[in-house]
Amino acid sequence: MKNRIHLGWLILLCIITMNAQARDRFTEQQAEQWQQDRGWMVGSNFSPSTAINQLEMWQADTFDPATIDRELGWAQSLGFTCMRVFLHDLLWKQDSAGLLQRMEQFLAIADKHHIAIDFVLFDSVWDPNPKLGKQHELVLGLHNSGWVQSPGAEMLRHPERWDAELKPYVVGVVGHFKDDKRVAFWETINEPDNTNGSSYGKQEPPHKIERATELLKQSFDWARSVDPSQPITSGVWRGNWPDDDKLSPTEQVQLHESDIISFHSYDPLDKFRLCVEHLRRYHRPLICTEYMARPRGSRFDPILGYCKKENVGAINWGFVAGKTNTIYPWDSWEHHYPAEPKVWFHDIFRADGTPFDSSEVTYIRKITGAAQP
Repeated sequence: MKNRIHLGWLILLCIITMNAQARDRFTEQQAEQWQQDRGWMVGSNFSPSTAINQLEMWQADTFDPATIDRELGWAQSLGFTCMRVFLHDLLWKQDSAGLLQRMEQFLAIADKHHIAIDFVLFDSVWDPNPKLGKQHELVLGLHNSGWVQSPGAEMLRHPERWDAELKPYVVGVVGHFKDDKRVAFWETINEPDNTNGSSYGKQEPPHKIERATELLKQSFDWARSVDPSQPITSGVWRGNWPDDDKLSPTEQVQLHESDIISFHSYDPLDKFRLCVEHLRRYHRPLICTEYMARPRGSRFDPILGYCKKENVGAINWGFVAGKTNTIYPWDSWEHHYPAEPKVWFHDIFRADGTPFDSSEVTYIRKITGAAQP
């Protein structure tokens, strides 16, 4: 009976907000106040080591609170204060009440470890054909061998379905948590204009970028329609954005609609610094929501120290080595890696909690001010 009542309230919330006018973008002053209230944000992209993708993390049969609790404890030990976590629209279609219940459980675990969450609603990267239910086993040596896009290519091809099938998901999730202090901020779409050329490019729908950019616009409006107290963003990720006139249509939406500015950079400090310097012109808090790829020269030392000095949020990819296989590089889609690479691409800890590089962990704790063991 409780689930029926809860679902009834969700449906009512969706109906009420369907025709609501989206709230305005944060003013610069509102964005600055949010940053002052939150302080410097540092953390990692997170899915438990037992999940190959967003669906396996959140579906009832594979939701793993014990592993989540253990691994977020390691995040707390590093002084991390914010973890970035991906959702999926199919989870809402499958069991909206169950999804919200598991999100509540997850947020309670994170809050116990003094960690706030950045939730990502949609993702344009990796497999464009997501399916509910049991997920396939990982492919040994292959970076993100099971990660899936949200929405999938089939939904992206049919914008006439979005209001009925995607809008209720955004409105329902953001509306439920719109004043929840455990949620730091929302991201609408991760890398909407990523065409996955080195992996699934041949399976992508025609005109993907144009479709994804339109969904990006609508998802900002849908999220704002419930008047969330948290800021909303979508991170730019190509180049370093020195000139407004040279921004792509997708980047124009991302940078001019975001309440706070987020970006990705997997480059060494000199190029990372250019991203920060160029994005300062928007006069809003900056958060890097993806960085740290060791073989590319994107490392905690010195980037994390620079971010703290400049008050730029720093959320690296990823955290615990596991089924996502992100210790292997992107080019594992083109070149087979028969064994664990000597230098990991991403990730900080092994599944037993031992660090890949103990000196790196010492450096992170030094920068965050966490106690050394």
